[in-house]
Amino acid sequence: MPNFSGHGPKTAVLYARVSTDEQARSGYSLAQQIEALRAYAAAEGYEVLEEVVDPGQSGASLERPGMDRVRDLVAAGGVSIVLAQDRDRFAREPAYLFYLREEFSECGTELRALNDRADGSPEGELTTGILDQIARYERLKIAERSRRGKLRKAREGKVIATKRPHFGFRYNATRDGYEVEEESMYVVGRVFRMIGTEGVAIRGVKKIFEREGLPTPEGKCIWGQFFIREAVNDDAYRPHTWEEIEALVAKGQMAREVADRLDPKKRYGIWWFNRRRTKRYQVAVNGPEGKTYKKRAKITPRPETEWIAVPIPDSGVPREWVDLARAAIKDNKKASQAGKREWQLSGGLARCAECGWAMRCLTSHGGGRRTEGKKISFYYHCSRVSVGYEHNPCPNRKVHRVDRVEPLVWEYVSGVMKNPEDLRADIDRMIELEKGTRGDPGKEAGRWAEKLAEVDRKRARYQEMAAGDLITLDELRARLAELEETRGIAERELAAVRGQEERVRDLERDRDALIDSLEAMAPEVLDSLMPEERQQWYKLLRLQAAIGTDGTVEVSWAGAPQGTAVCETATLPRRATPRA
Repeated sequence: MPNFSGHGPKTAVLYARVSTDEQARSGYSLAQQIEALRAYAAAEGYEVLEEVVDPGQSGASLERPGMDRVRDLVAAGGVSIVLAQDRDRFAREPAYLFYLREEFSECGTELRALNDRADGSPEGELTTGILDQIARYERLKIAERSRRGKLRKAREGKVIATKRPHFGFRYNATRDGYEVEEESMYVVGRVFRMIGTEGVAIRGVKKIFEREGLPTPEGKCIWGQFFIREAVNDDAYRPHTWEEIEALVAKGQMAREVADRLDPKKRYGIWWFNRRRTKRYQVAVNGPEGKTYKKRAKITPRPETEWIAVPIPDSGVPREWVDLARAAIKDNKKASQAGKREWQLSGGLARCAECGWAMRCLTSHGGGRRTEGKKISFYYHCSRVSVGYEHNPCPNRKVHRVDRVEPLVWEYVSGVMKNPEDLRADIDRMIELEKGTRGDPGKEAGRWAEKLAEVDRKRARYQEMAAGDLITLDELRARLAELEETRGIAERELAAVRGQEERVRDLERDRDALIDSLEAMAPEVLDSLMPEERQQWYKLLRLQAAIGTDGTVEVSWAGAPQGTAVCETATLPRRATPRA
């Protein structure tokens, strides 16, 4: 625990953050922040333990590599103060600042920014809180003005330029409308023709384009089936008649002034705006290789009354092609890969050791059509080894027989399971990974619960102030809206903590049940388990079996120190890929 009496060493951790990749690449803002923090620490007599930076990270969440590092250092003890240039470098939401301050104070660490005006007194804390809310209000106003500007522009019949226009179109000179790009629109027309009139499946279109070497809109060589499906259903490519334009006006989805500028004799595509709300965020995920950070997006549909239809030039794709293609894929469903057998290592348990992709489950009917009397064989095969990946193939091109891989994996795993105490130690490590390094989840939940209670107290005070004519109704609405936003953050974080606690409890319960059942089970009973029962054990252990080009299988699971090469399969001679 640090000593604040003035007799012990004063230690500091410096923290800097920039919110965009462009700032991160330039390095100027990060360097400027660190330089200012070094000067302050030197002037105040702090020993700098570590300088932590978060390049290209948003302050709207605490799920950041640098912030996780700071919290780990504070939890380890010996940190007197964590310094940042501005309070919004720590977090942009007052609720997160409150949470960090409470978490750090439990470790005897102070959270301080160079622009702080607080002196530790109640009045100083009040001043800081007001400044935080003002800063947040300004950010919300900027975002709202930007959104209103986009809405107004769309209602005027203008396209909102993004990183890339629809495939087949390009932006006009003012970047507020579309023009047809003939070369790429020809490719779009081929999609509708092949699916709508020639009966080619979406996957067939993908294979044909990849075989021809046609680049995707991003310039890549691998076409996505999801992109093709979305293009077929996109109104930008469907020619709309004047009667359909009038129907959009009647629904309030297009302004009358916009429709009056159109030629009633022509047809137009529709570029939609404001059909959904997308909120992007980042989460930390614990796994066998440590903590990783993944981007997530929460998409919420908006009611049709809020949609805005922007007319764009006719794509030139015949309308009958569009309607036929949509009808062809309307009832498409993803087929199961499992076939008619229980695959013990399906669902991502079997992985390619070369590229990390999941292994596909393949069924071979003797190289011909499925007729009675022919031998059926089953294989695991890397997903990247198929038609369409010639430009970036995986070197693991061999097929691996199920009747060799699965028994070898089970032989090794069942051997581990016959030693329950070693298995308990491995699962305990998995539980520690799930808990993470943020300290006691109970305390974390307590902090967010206290924040919710604080929101309720503030709400009651604001209502009393409004009843006493101390604030206007407009001010009351604004303050209550801010509290609801804070409440939403606290409820989401509290739910995440409780979800983590629930997962840990499930793991601990499953561990105890697993160990108890293993100790009560005769070793020979393990070998009689059904394939689906073995897969359940694999999923409980979060097992992965990585299969290499030479047939070597490496088995690992969360909690185990590292993967272990356990067997070598007899590799098959080079041959054509079996038919799925």
